[in-house]
Order: sequence, then structure tokens, then C-alpha cells
Amino acid sequence: MADRKHGAPAPPTTGTVRAAEWRAAELHGERFDQVLFVDVDMMELVDDGAVFTECTFRGVRFNASVHRDAAFTNCTFVRCSFFDAAFTRCKFVGSMFDSCSWGAVMVEGGDWSFAGLPGADLRGCTLRGVRMREADLTGALLGKAEMTGCDLSAAWLHSADLTECDLRYSNLDGLDPLTTKLNKAVIDPDQAAVIATALGLHVLP
Repeated sequence: MADRKHGAPAPPTTGTVRAAEWRAAELHGERFDQVLFVDVDMMELVDDGAVFTECTFRGVRFNASVHRDAAFTNCTFVRCSFFDAAFTRCKFVGSMFDSCSWGAVMVEGGDWSFAGLPGADLRGCTLRGVRMREADLTGALLGKAEMTGCDLSAAWLHSADLTECDLRYSNLDGLDPLTTKLNKAVIDPDQAAVIATALGLHVLP
């Protein structure tokens, strides 16, 4: 498995849930600490405020699941699938994603700061108003994604592909246009000035 951001190892786990059937289950504020979930079916699960801390998910299927005000703090996701999942005001601070599959994922608000998404294929996904400070998006594929109103302060975007990505109203102060693909990306006038300045141009009124 790839190293977590800043080289920190995945937290140890103290319990295991293996090959369980949680399809269409409902969670209401339950807490899970340092649990290993292996091959668990969480498709169509409805999660209202559950808290997962330092858990590891391997081969877990989150497809079409709905999560509101949930927290996945310092968790590790390996070969998990998230197709058509929705996350509203959720917290993924410090979590790491390795070899996961995405597609049509909807993220509204929440805090994904310090999350590790290197090489993630997020093409066509929607992220609105998400806090992603110092998130690792190195080499991520975000073609035709919507990434509006996001806080990308100091995010790692080296070699990321933002082709045709809607980036309006997001903080792009840390973006290097020389190492990031921006072909046909949609930006607002303020972002245009930021990118021009990063290219060494003088923007005059």
C-alpha cells in the first residue's frame, strides 16, 4: 500500500468486521474506533452522524451509500468502491485512499484536509464547498469534475489533471500552472489573476 501523507503509517486496528452484510443498513451516531472492515457490503447504507476513528476499510463497497454529518478521521481505505456515494458535511481529515474506485460521487461541504488522494480517478465527480487544505491530490484525475467553492490552500496538485474541471470560487493560491494540466478548465476572473501571477505575468487593472 502506498505511504500515507507525510509518511505516517496506517493506524493499528483492534477489532475486525469481515464479509458482513450491511447493505441498506442505517447508522445513527454509532462510534467505531480502530476497527478493520474487510469485504463489507455497505451499498445503499444510510449514515447519519456515525464516527469512524483510525479505522481501515479493505475492499468495502460504499456504492450508492448516503452519509450526512459523519466522520472518518485518520482512516485508511484500500481498494474500496464509492460509485454514486454521497457525502454531506462529512469529515475525512487525515484519511488515506489507496487504489479506490470512484465515479459520480457527490461531496457537499465537510472537511477533507490532509486527506491522501494521490492518483485518484475523480473524473466526473462533484465537490462543492469542501475544505481540502493540504490534501494530497498528486497525479489525481479530475477531468470534467466540479470542484467549486473548495478550499485548496496548500493542496498538493503536482501532475494533477484538471482538464475541463469547473474550479470556480475555489482557492487556487497553491496551484502551479506549470505542473498541473488546466486545459479548458473553468475559472473565475479572480482565479485567472492568481494563475497569471503564478506564471510571472503582471496583471494590471
